[in-house]
Amino acid sequence: MTKEKKDSYGADQIQVLEGLEPVRRRPGMYIGTTGPDGLHHLIWEIFDNSRDEAMGGFANDIEVALLPNNRVRVVDNGRGIPVDIHKQTKVSALETIMTVLHAGGKFGGEGYKVSGGLHGVGASVVNALSIFCEVLVHKDGGIYAQEYSQGKKKANVKKIGSTKANGTIVSFEPDKEIFKEGVEFDFNRVVNHLRQQAYLVPALRITIIDARAWNGKIDIESDFYLRDLHPGAPSYTFFFEGGLSSLVKFSNNLFKPLHRSIFYVDKPAEGVESVEVALQYVDDISSRILGFANNIFNPEGGTHITGFKTTLTRTLNNYSKKNNLTKDGEDNFTGDDVLEGLTAVVSVKLREIQFEGQTKAKLGSVEAQGAVTTVFGDAFSAFLEENPEEARAIIGKAILAMKARKAAKAAKDSVLRKGVLEGMTLPGKLADCQTRDASESELFIVEGDSAGGTAKTGRDRKTQAVLPLRGKILNIERARLDRMLSSEQIKNLVLALGTAIGDTFDISKLRYHKIIIATDADVDGAHIRTLLLTLFYRYFRPLLDGGFIYIAQSPLFKVKRGKEIMYFLTEEELHKKLGKNLGGKGVEEILNATDEESRGEMLEAADADADADVSAGEEGEEVSSKKSNKLHIQRYKGLGEMNAEELWETTMDPARRVMKQVNVEDGQESDKVFDMLMGDDVPARKHFIQSNAKLATIDI
Repeated sequence: MTKEKKDSYGADQIQVLEGLEPVRRRPGMYIGTTGPDGLHHLIWEIFDNSRDEAMGGFANDIEVALLPNNRVRVVDNGRGIPVDIHKQTKVSALETIMTVLHAGGKFGGEGYKVSGGLHGVGASVVNALSIFCEVLVHKDGGIYAQEYSQGKKKANVKKIGSTKANGTIVSFEPDKEIFKEGVEFDFNRVVNHLRQQAYLVPALRITIIDARAWNGKIDIESDFYLRDLHPGAPSYTFFFEGGLSSLVKFSNNLFKPLHRSIFYVDKPAEGVESVEVALQYVDDISSRILGFANNIFNPEGGTHITGFKTTLTRTLNNYSKKNNLTKDGEDNFTGDDVLEGLTAVVSVKLREIQFEGQTKAKLGSVEAQGAVTTVFGDAFSAFLEENPEEARAIIGKAILAMKARKAAKAAKDSVLRKGVLEGMTLPGKLADCQTRDASESELFIVEGDSAGGTAKTGRDRKTQAVLPLRGKILNIERARLDRMLSSEQIKNLVLALGTAIGDTFDISKLRYHKIIIATDADVDGAHIRTLLLTLFYRYFRPLLDGGFIYIAQSPLFKVKRGKEIMYFLTEEELHKKLGKNLGGKGVEEILNATDEESRGEMLEAADADADADVSAGEEGEEVSSKKSNKLHIQRYKGLGEMNAEELWETTMDPARRVMKQVNVEDGQESDKVFDMLMGDDVPARKHFIQSNAKLATIDI
């Protein structure tokens, strides 16, 4: 006889979360993640409310300040949040907006004609995820205040002073219980995001201040903006009248334009308040397309970007055929052909807008696609007809891309054809792992045959594969696919990964779920690592987005005292641990002292201060004491200097190794850095090196 199961699923199992408790229980539903992206999303939500005031013509000055204790203060000179009693909730409208989900002035009333907010959850979500939140409203001559903690009010809205200003001040401190990875904001990330917003709202002044080192006090009645209180703090102020054309010009400042005029159009369409497009082609093989909907950046694109790309391809094909710029019988341009070298910004503004998800990464409004097709198609066709020289330059770029595509396809097919029989055509230098389960497999990309031999001996053969590279790979930043695949080193890497490349790239065929770059800790190693990251960023971006790329952290020092062995990644770590045994001297200072008299003085100081007789050899040799408590310090100059056992226990053993996972936080900034460091603009690279020289750790 079987025991009957008790049905315990009843009404008492149904939970009803009140107030802002759903946000604290499931923050990812509202801000995407509780990591750095979600943390900074709090600023964007509050800033977007201020920016919406500016879009409506009610504000023209916004200030964002990072304050001590990880607090953020956002100020605008708009109308000020209403503070009168809300008829439905029976409390202040301010309290309603800050403590009730789906409450706001953006649901179709006359408060906002166009806005970025549509769910009415932005301010209340920030409030729910903050340990401290305070709103000061300057309105109708009075200052009204309310303070909250974790989404709950601490007191009713009250008038605390008088003012001549109008606007809203929101201050908040993220809750460490929610953001366990940390609550420290990245000033440069804030600056880059808000610079972009300044381009999108012409004549809007945006100031960003890093006041985290400031210990002054804010006077609630007199200190509306903080920028004049501590002029020495790092700050930026942005004010652009050129709109999207200025943004395109800024994005292209590292490239040579193929045509002088920046195409620009801004017109309404049926169901859409505004379709705004700016574009320019440059001498480059990459494309940069930014999409915005109601001034919200959409990194994943959406219907407006789909409409733009389709229309761009069709318009250039039509113009080329009409003006006999391509030969009869020649293939049409593909989407990839016309995107090469393109920098474009597409911005739409809609009264009723739909995003896919609360983070608004992708636009879903169907009417946006048709509106962009109509407005951009007509205007761009007219631009080409009215500017024949510009049109020929653009078509010439597309023709060059089409020829390169065909050449690359032939080269790629040749490589992939050889890789059909998996297991028989893998690169000869690849020491593959035994498992065929990609989730368990790791590929170590190492520098040179010496390190490759050590890694092959020390690895776990079941799960770890090793691919040695001979010297520095081709810089692919300015190389097309056909030239890339003529490089033996890159071809070997493509075959080893198994994903193919270009339009046949298939991430599901990735043979290793951990691809680990293991290069020497010197200038050449850093260069090789940068070349590999450039390749992965430009042609294997899904591997970065999926978290498959890692950088191995191999130790610089091995320390042996008796039977005890320790490894250190940096000199700072070593000195912190063993400083008392070195007489206060830096390890590098002792190892690199070539003058016998200077070295002797250092060792005498070490002997006097730490009662240790330390003798030093040349660089790469040992530093040891002659007394019973022997201390041996070895500095590694490369992975090849380690034996197989040392490499395993420091760099390859999953239980003990340290690795950095590579991801892309800001695609636009990453794109700009790769263009600057790996492209053809020597003056920009020289300026970058000179500006950041003091930050570099130079191994001489």
